[in-house]
Amino acid sequence: MAWDLRFISEENFKNHVRATIMKYGEKLESYDLKRFNSNLIDPVKLIFDKSVYHTSWEEIVNNEIFRQRDKSNNNDIGYFHQNIFSYFKGCEVPQAGWDVIYKNPDGIQMPDGDIVHTLYVEMKNKHNTMNSASSAKTYIKMQGQILEDDDCACLLVEAIAKRSQNVKWTTKVDGKNVQHRLIRRVSMDQFYAILTGEENAFYKMCMALPRVINSVVNEEESVSVPCDTVVDELQKVAEVYAEQSEDLAMAMAVYMLGFNTYMGFGNKMEQQLGGGNGNDGMLKRIYEYAKGM
Repeated sequence: MAWDLRFISEENFKNHVRATIMKYGEKLESYDLKRFNSNLIDPVKLIFDKSVYHTSWEEIVNNEIFRQRDKSNNNDIGYFHQNIFSYFKGCEVPQAGWDVIYKNPDGIQMPDGDIVHTLYVEMKNKHNTMNSASSAKTYIKMQGQILEDDDCACLLVEAIAKRSQNVKWTTKVDGKNVQHRLIRRVSMDQFYAILTGEENAFYKMCMALPRVINSVVNEEESVSVPCDTVVDELQKVAEVYAEQSEDLAMAMAVYMLGFNTYMGFGNKMEQQLGGGNGNDGMLKRIYEYAKGM
């Protein structure tokens, strides 16, 4: 298939996708019961979710594993969105200060008619990730940049905006609504259009992305499919409660991850595993039992 992105070469795009995937790092490692519970899951929430959504134990556990992985992966996708611009003509991705700086000696036409030669950019993955204090701090930073350099504009670029837009950013500073024609809120598609001169540049990138990701994953031996063992290990723990129904036995196995030292919960497990009822010791024995050690 012919390469259709004029603003980045196929080789550079593939290298950037590869670098992003490599950042997934330890998130690609398989989950066992110990890792699954490393930040202490909420057993009550899991049981509510399973019942309310009519899912199986396997589905609800796998959903929780996905949630844990996804929480970390958002930073890696932020890396993808930001650092791709290091390959764009006129763009710089500084180590500190601004997320992206774009310079064009021929001038950059702004919607209100101004011509500037530099854009200073703050990037956010989603439109709702800044609270009021963070918004005010970012706006003041942009105001300061414009006072220092009257040949620039400052953009808040959002990968996931509510809509395609390039508008004056209106926010509150010290309780007052503020806006400036050179401080703008811009969706990612509009930002790509500014940098490349192509209206559909972001669309073209998105269309090329799945094929390139699959190509990189197939080429990289280090990118392995995780083999999670959490459900199997929970079923092993559930064997302690064999006199209960299968569903309640699994519920007890889940409860033990968070409540193993709570009154009443540890008695049956203590009889099966023996030893003291200290939190670390009991959990260790649960994990060892689950692994069949």
